[in-house]
Amino acid sequence: MNGVSAIRILPAEMDTGIGNRVGKAGTKESGFMDTLKGAMSDVEQMQSSAQVKVSSLLEGSGQDVHSAMLAVEQADLSFQLMMQVRNKIVNAYQEVSRMQF
Repeated sequence: MNGVSAIRILPAEMDTGIGNRVGKAGTKESGFMDTLKGAMSDVEQMQSSAQVKVSSLLEGSGQDVHSAMLAVEQADLSFQLMMQVRNKIVNAYQEVSRMQF
């Protein structure tokens, strides 16, 4: 893991806002649900990695405190970001459901 690249939570297509869609002639198409599932699996992977590092630190198997704390903080930040994205999605859904057509 190195610095900021290890904190990547959302897939690259969500970072740029461009998306991962290719026209009718292309073959690759990724939807909103796939992007969310990918982001949630990244958060889950960071949390399990942090759990493994903390466990090995507590067992005394040579894990240093610094890398364990970095992994825990990265997992925490990614979870907080995921929760904020979820809150925005819920708010958007509630706003759309209040609209009258």
